[in-house]
Amino acid sequence: MFGTVVVGVGIAGLARIRDLMNPMPSSPSEHLKLFGFVSRRSFGNINEAKQISLEDALRNKDIHAAFISTENRSHEETIRMFLEAGKHVLVEYPMALSAKAAHELWEMAEQKDKVLHVEHIELLTEEYKQLKKEVAGKDLVKGTLHFTGSVLDENKSGFPAFSGIARLTWLIDLFGDLTVTSATREKQKDKNYSRMTVHFQTANK
Repeated sequence: MFGTVVVGVGIAGLARIRDLMNPMPSSPSEHLKLFGFVSRRSFGNINEAKQISLEDALRNKDIHAAFISTENRSHEETIRMFLEAGKHVLVEYPMALSAKAAHELWEMAEQKDKVLHVEHIELLTEEYKQLKKEVAGKDLVKGTLHFTGSVLDENKSGFPAFSGIARLTWLIDLFGDLTVTSATREKQKDKNYSRMTVHFQTANK
């Protein structure tokens, strides 16, 4: 069995715990053993998974991999700690808040001979696969992608562009490399409102 720990118990972390506790029959998950989860908040147990300290997770030789599901800003530091401890790492997208940090982490994983895998779960959904089929072989002339959500804590999630970077990855996967041509941000603190508008251009303009 391959020992694992889940770090962070937001929506993604809870889904990880659920799936590790109840793996699909004959799936690779059946070979994973969840030793517990790490959280800054005190929970005790969640679905029979026990809470363990970060120190215990890093020290435990029976834990071979960490699933990191924390806020964006803490990804980089947490990845470094687990790689230093000789663990494989799976992290929710995005891996870090800068390309420079991401490249450093890839190099570190290579030096440690460990797997560092970034998972963008949305790209694996049936809806997205269908969208990819629909645009295959077509030329993009013009398009708009609009999405909304609650205002995020920038100290935890990073600059607002990172709140929407997962959607940007959709566009690159569908249409190839993009160049930013303009970006604006509007804020209305009294209404707790923030809006970012970005224009991109494809390689063929």
